[in-house]
Amino acid sequence: MTGLLLVHGAGGTVEGHFGGVMRRLGDRFRCVPGELPDKDGPGADEVVDGLVAAADAAGTGTFAVCGYSLGAPLAVRLAVRHPERVTALVLTAPFARADHRMRLGLSLWRGLHESGNHRLLAEYLALTGLGGSYLDRTDPARLRAMLMLAPAPPAGIPAQLGLAGRIDVREDLGRLAVPTLVVVTAEDPLVSPVRQRALAAAVPGARSAELATGHLPFWEDPEGWADLVEGFLTTRTGAGVG
Repeated sequence: MTGLLLVHGAGGTVEGHFGGVMRRLGDRFRCVPGELPDKDGPGADEVVDGLVAAADAAGTGTFAVCGYSLGAPLAVRLAVRHPERVTALVLTAPFARADHRMRLGLSLWRGLHESGNHRLLAEYLALTGLGGSYLDRTDPARLRAMLMLAPAPPAGIPAQLGLAGRIDVREDLGRLAVPTLVVVTAEDPLVSPVRQRALAAAVPGARSAELATGHLPFWEDPEGWADLVEGFLTTRTGAGVG
């Protein structure tokens, strides 16, 4: 069975970010959860080596990698550092290096997390994570109820936000030599869609597709996102439609 390593974004989990994708593809791909560190210290290379170790532990020799948000530059670094292991890449809401606006967003996110005000943090994450079109069509009372039900943020947020602010894979983009799909979140308030498109243009032979969502495609358009991932991976990795 074809391997699929899933690398989530800062402040999330593999199930939270890729649950829908795993349910769609789990009968054709051996899905390997790539969990991010929950303590400060590891650099990008140490993190990606740990992700490869997770694939080894799952008995997966070669694998495609789906990276979302922070998971995307980590997927790029993994493909350059371990090119013999990676068969394809799907990079969603990707960045090569945080720009100044994103750094401000990460700093505020960390401050709100450390304040312990989870309600205000949930509102901030809705503001920076959800696209304008989604917010406009969502009843405010329903949105407030959804935010009240949001789970407590995981303990690893400070470490993961720190890594998001440090990582820089700009020099790696031109060295990628695997089939790559870049999924641009076209209404993203956190990671500039302009920079996402520039990243796609810097990867040799990359395909790109756009979703009319903010930074949370698994919330705003989970089926549309899964369609893109499934279509690309079943074509590029030889995993037949089951």
